[in-house]
Amino acid sequence: MGIRPRSLVALAAAAILSLSACSSTPAASTPAAGGAGTESASAAPTFDAAKYSLAGKTIGVAVVGTQHFWDREAFQGAVAEIERLGGKALTTDGGRDNTVHAQNHDVFLSSKVDAVITILGDASVDPKLKALKDAGVPVFGVDHASDYAVNNSQSDNVAAGTYAGEMTVKALEGKGKVAVFNAFSESLSFCNDRYQAWKKVVTASGIEIIQPELAEEFANAPEDARQQTLTLLQKNPVGSINAIHVACWDQPAIGVVQAVEDAKRSDVIVSAIDAGPDTLEIMMEENSPFQINVAQQPRLIATKSAQNVARYLLGEQVEKITMSDVYPAMGPVEAEEVYMKLGYDTNK
Repeated sequence: MGIRPRSLVALAAAAILSLSACSSTPAASTPAAGGAGTESASAAPTFDAAKYSLAGKTIGVAVVGTQHFWDREAFQGAVAEIERLGGKALTTDGGRDNTVHAQNHDVFLSSKVDAVITILGDASVDPKLKALKDAGVPVFGVDHASDYAVNNSQSDNVAAGTYAGEMTVKALEGKGKVAVFNAFSESLSFCNDRYQAWKKVVTASGIEIIQPELAEEFANAPEDARQQTLTLLQKNPVGSINAIHVACWDQPAIGVVQAVEDAKRSDVIVSAIDAGPDTLEIMMEENSPFQINVAQQPRLIATKSAQNVARYLLGEQVEKITMSDVYPAMGPVEAEEVYMKLGYDTNK
């Protein structure tokens, strides 16, 4: 438990980088940090396979890529649930290329599938989803909200940002200065939801966000963030910066942590959003500067999407949005609790 490679950047290279995205929808209510929602992360969802049988049905499953933990977990969750319900999954993998991912949807038209689950991807996918809808093929998004989708299954991004903000305020006792990596809030709405929710809580407490904000690169994000953080710390001596937050995901935080450790800056904590097993393990290390993260449940999100397909094909009404809880973690003890709750210990 909590064992990490000597090089945090090497760890990041092992998990090819991507935004673990979630689509943008404000939460109806946001619980205060310090207690996760009531949804069970570890227990398999109760869903009647006999009543909602997909026997004789073929469901297309298109994923933007399977290199990154989040993407892979979602993909495997969708396929596993389709098969558990007696259906057949016809799958495509975009290899983390949004153009390829979009084009992959064409195979579902020619194969005449009964429904499609599309996992992640940017706006280039939407014309393909429109074509599917026009052909009478219902589409279901996993962290891809679209006018052409029956439903989108996602995390609560406003809650995730709020949790991260509340934990930051608690850790800094409502004062100090925070630098933020915020490359994607203008281009990706789910990133903006997380960032704006975090910013609202943090600034309301009186904490100052250092300007200009930082912008991580998408490719090789940990190393890029490491280099930018080293420069940031050189410009801001001890006592002039208290925290560094990665607003949309947590792979860049791997490099941020390494820079903080290399600079021997025990005065700076690191926070982010996503909390896969790799970054939770870093948090679990003794004296780790990585103190704040918020976990999603990608497998559950995609499992619910497959269940929504079964409901819809049975003739039931399906809501436009299906939400799954997020789980805040502050410090090594809570990081380990979330790690265990989400079942990551069973992968060791």
